[in-house]
Amino acid sequence: MGVLNLTPDSFSDGGQFNAPDLAIQRIREMIAQGADIIDIGGESTGPGSSAVSTDEELARVRPVIEIVAEKKLTDKALFSIDTYKAPVAKYALEHGFQMVNDVTALRGDPKMIEVLLKYEPYVVLMYSKDPTPRTTREDVEYDDVMAGIKTFLLERVSTLIEAGFPEDKIIIDPGMGAFISSIPDYSFEVIHRLKELRLLGFPILVGISRKSCLSAGQAGLGGKLEDRDQPSVDWSLKALQNGASIIRIHNVELMKKALPKEGFLSS
Repeated sequence: MGVLNLTPDSFSDGGQFNAPDLAIQRIREMIAQGADIIDIGGESTGPGSSAVSTDEELARVRPVIEIVAEKKLTDKALFSIDTYKAPVAKYALEHGFQMVNDVTALRGDPKMIEVLLKYEPYVVLMYSKDPTPRTTREDVEYDDVMAGIKTFLLERVSTLIEAGFPEDKIIIDPGMGAFISSIPDYSFEVIHRLKELRLLGFPILVGISRKSCLSAGQAGLGGKLEDRDQPSVDWSLKALQNGASIIRIHNVELMKKALPKEGFLSS
């Protein structure tokens, strides 16, 4: 899953692809590099980011969504809309997007379930320690981090299934980085223990790409972004070895080159 942020304040590439022509160029580039899924977002939710209105988020993503539909790029990759807002998800799904990536796991907008039931796209439900869409830098501690994540995701999955949504369209995401805790070791522990999450029976998405936990210990600044791409790939490979089905990554080319030709066999 290649990442495209149409935001001015994304920690990884804020402002780089805001112009529609640059965004489409980047989409084509990621597809050529081997991305199976393109995840497009119009609002940053990391620490220090600012909330935006539904109208503002739509204004950011609408031009790109319309060009993707016009150019029939949805025939070349599966397109995901990274949003927790029902109107934004609806607009993307109306224009051929096939996945909704909700960092709030349906807690951000009570109307999201209605949209999902109408269109039945793939949906990613992500764990976050925070009840709001925007995560904090809080150093949350866990007695058992994986137990906490599993309990949360089971409750969120059950809510969706009980509403009548098909189980085979649900994907789970353990969070990573500040969404779990600002204590870096928890993210790495989750990847090491990912097989435990597989027992829930749903495909797993892991998005550790360029997270500050990859550069822990550098004066709390997270290190330079360009120094995080290789660790992003290294830990993503570990996630695949331990049962992840989807890797959300910024540097698609580097990730694709690192994948073994024979693939992974996880027990």
